[in-house]
Amino acid sequence: MSAADTRHTEPGTTPSRPSTNDPETVPDAVDAVVSAWQRERPDLDLTAIAVVGRLSRVNLLLGPAQERVFAEFGLQRGEFDVLAALRRSGAPYTLSPSRLSDQLMLSRAGMTNRLDRLEAAGMIERTLDSADRRSFRIRLTDHGYATIDAAMTQHTANVTNLLGHLTPQDLTSLDTLARKLLLHLTTSSQ
Repeated sequence: MSAADTRHTEPGTTPSRPSTNDPETVPDAVDAVVSAWQRERPDLDLTAIAVVGRLSRVNLLLGPAQERVFAEFGLQRGEFDVLAALRRSGAPYTLSPSRLSDQLMLSRAGMTNRLDRLEAAGMIERTLDSADRRSFRIRLTDHGYATIDAAMTQHTANVTNLLGHLTPQDLTSLDTLARKLLLHLTTSSQ
């Protein structure tokens, strides 16, 4: 939104948007929810509610669109994440299960289930850690390497297409704002 489009908002109100064919101003389902709440609770500033509502709807729509690509490669999102973590770790594409769990913010039990499925599919293998024979290392197999490279190429094209109607400046602004929000939420929860 340009500076010219910015509207002054008083506490207890949200910015009004004229109804036009401009995609930035066409009312959406979130506007209907906010409007109903404004009618019932005009004392509340619902700007943040509108933003969170739209972020939630975007997440709900992007998830299945990404899952379809993963499914083309016989993967669930979590399995894609494991293969991607191994691939981006660099040669020899090997990590410990605990390192994978930490990177993916996943419990050890949840990680074990993913590893079992990927091992059964021949995409990873568990090997004894040469430095500590009580521990295992998870290694990407040639099949896993080929699968994650192809899946990542398709995933990148898909996400690029999904966000294709945004200008480069829009993408930069959205990334900056998302980073700022994520940093705040991450540090305030610690």
